[in-house]
Amino acid sequence: MLSGAMHYFRTLPPQWPQRLAALRAMGLDTVETYVPWNLHEPRPGEYVFTGLTDVEGFLRAAADAGLRAIVRPGPYICAEWDNGGLPAWLRADGEIPLRCMDRRYLDAVDRWFDVLIPRLVPHLATRGGNVIMMQVENEYGSYGSDRAYLAHLRDGLRARGVDVPLFTSDGGTDLMLTGGNVPGVPATANFGSGAAGEFAALRRHRPDDPLFCMEFWCGWFGQWGRPAVTRPAADAAAALAEVLAAGASVNVYMAHGGTSFGFHAGANADGDLHDGVYRPQTTSYDYDAPLDERGAPTAKYRAFREILSRHAAAPPPEPPPPAPTLPPASLPVADTVRLLDCLPELTARTAETAVPPTFEELGQAYGLAVYRATLPGPRPELPLSVRGLRDRAHLLVDGEPRAVLERDGRTGAPVAVPGGGAEVTLVVEAMGRINYGPLLGERKGITGGVLHERQYVHGWRTASVPLDDIARVPWGRARRSAGPAFHRAWLEVAAPADAFVALPGWGKGYVWVNGFCLGRYWEAAGPQRALYLPWPLLAPGRNEIVVLELDEPADPVPDRRVEIRDRPGEAR
Repeated sequence: MLSGAMHYFRTLPPQWPQRLAALRAMGLDTVETYVPWNLHEPRPGEYVFTGLTDVEGFLRAAADAGLRAIVRPGPYICAEWDNGGLPAWLRADGEIPLRCMDRRYLDAVDRWFDVLIPRLVPHLATRGGNVIMMQVENEYGSYGSDRAYLAHLRDGLRARGVDVPLFTSDGGTDLMLTGGNVPGVPATANFGSGAAGEFAALRRHRPDDPLFCMEFWCGWFGQWGRPAVTRPAADAAAALAEVLAAGASVNVYMAHGGTSFGFHAGANADGDLHDGVYRPQTTSYDYDAPLDERGAPTAKYRAFREILSRHAAAPPPEPPPPAPTLPPASLPVADTVRLLDCLPELTARTAETAVPPTFEELGQAYGLAVYRATLPGPRPELPLSVRGLRDRAHLLVDGEPRAVLERDGRTGAPVAVPGGGAEVTLVVEAMGRINYGPLLGERKGITGGVLHERQYVHGWRTASVPLDDIARVPWGRARRSAGPAFHRAWLEVAAPADAFVALPGWGKGYVWVNGFCLGRYWEAAGPQRALYLPWPLLAPGRNEIVVLELDEPADPVPDRRVEIRDRPGEAR
């Protein structure tokens, strides 16, 4: 089996046919995808299966392209996706155990699978469709050892009508292979090189299972503040050839990475598994894949096509061309309004509590929360500190910006209080939940309280600002506040085409095009320097680009501009 990974939720539906045809032309006969639970059930009992979440439409498009399909329904998927695909609301009422035989967790999983799996069953190969395999959980040996949990998921898939082969996938270590496999279900291995050793490890545990590299890592994901990770095409191609020379099946991860649009890019924790350094991932999920972020073939694509063609049943067709690109442009900012001046329109709900609530307690998964409390005075200058900050905050005192706080960096600042007291404002940003390892399931916001010296600060008024509808931004409102700000520019196009939005000289924030959130930018940190703008988001004529700049200076920056580029950075 010659498969390649492409996640339907990381590419816009009008682009699926071109991407899938390109995979077929690379010599693949199968496409693999995860299913992100949190995208399909953003709130308990509220299910979405349209647009980016139209998994059935994706499977039909794959069939039209001549591709079979492998589906990995989770419930956990990792995928460098927020919380590994688990909904944030699972822990709204407490830190319940995840990925094990806990009834509270399993009840939610079973309700979700009662909705999802019946939608997938008609697409099984046994029912005339193109889905030939389905996964039980995902890389479970990297997390737990609850065999009863895996058996519950296995039996649940069978009971709901899944009669195609099932499988598990794990790294090729004794720890992972013994924890992640389940009786009666073939095991597969995930690796990027050293096929002989990896398959030998798999054979020690599963001597009778067919050899399958379910994730052949041909590249890697990006993390903010760290250099981009790339893999030479020749090195990746040689490793792929070794897998195929062993007579094994392969799933190239990723064949096309795409984009973690909106707020859905996840995070990792480096170092100590139980208290590691937080490493949020970039919006781009290019992955240094054979097809780049906008679906254009790379040198790696051409090298893989040559190797895969030797193993394909028939010569692959010619690759389809990628979409054209817009000409470069520099757009002036037309309108600006401060975030704190928009709270009446953008606040989803408010809460008055003794201690700061988490995002989950506010019923919020993503975006911002604005916490406000009053410090009594007079007091001398004493340290104000945020405990359990998840993940980044702008501190304002009496409306004036004082400091930027980060979970693994500066978490406080000195604050003096005059006789009449001082208002403390914390604009807290969630930057992606950890998607791998024992820290899975973390809450966002302020999780441990705020102290002025040793004294807890009580009496908080919190605004939930999920940033899910920026059409409510009141442009033209006179400035009354400082801090983060929205900016708007206009892009005129004759015909829709691909582009990249770059913000040189800006700091950190989010970009929307015609109301669709492209994702996070962090110009000051890198390595990503531009956000992919897919052509289906544009219309002939005038198009709106909105930027929320969180690291807004107190004084406006003169002649700030939004750049339109035809590539994300250096050519590949």
